[in-house]
Amino acid sequence: MGASKYISKTIQNEWKSLEDKNYNYGSLMQKREIEFRKEKRAIVKVDKPTNLVSAKKIGYKSKQGIFVARVRVRKGSGTYHRPKNKRRPKRQGQAKLTRKVSIRAIAEQRASKKFENAETIGSYKVAEDGRSHYYEVVLVDRLASTIVNDKELSFLVIGQQGRAERGKTFAGGTSKDDNKSNKRKYVRKKKINKNNASK
Repeated sequence: MGASKYISKTIQNEWKSLEDKNYNYGSLMQKREIEFRKEKRAIVKVDKPTNLVSAKKIGYKSKQGIFVARVRVRKGSGTYHRPKNKRRPKRQGQAKLTRKVSIRAIAEQRASKKFENAETIGSYKVAEDGRSHYYEVVLVDRLASTIVNDKELSFLVIGQQGRAERGKTFAGGTSKDDNKSNKRKYVRKKKINKNNASK
């Protein structure tokens, strides 16, 4: 059993908050969440990834030009201003209005906005408490010489600016596809309603 399997197993135990002879995994996760919540800034640059296995799956390497940022995103739907005029009462509400982008994609976009010289490869969830989600985003400095000479990551140098905003990451791509499929469904419904009305 390799080191990566042990790491993934311990992190699973922490999420499940299991107890063992040696450790109380739930308390470890709770301490981590308290530390994350105490941080003043929502986006923090991290020395080492919390979940090394997930970071390496995305494409993290311990070399110059690659770093990890932890992002805090609040729970719940986005803020919607309630309209005051020209609406029926049931159309004035704020309930059941969800974001069109996943929270993971929002975390990636915020990280790429903070670090303008870097591009996002991907992200993974680290923790979650009553009011926030915590994601770690793997970022690559596209101008670093180590990245330019790297065969796997050299594609980020040209034509990959704003990957998170354009839906080029996994999280951004899934939300983009969902929005496209919802739009198609809406168009089909409109056509069916028009045909029924004409009959």
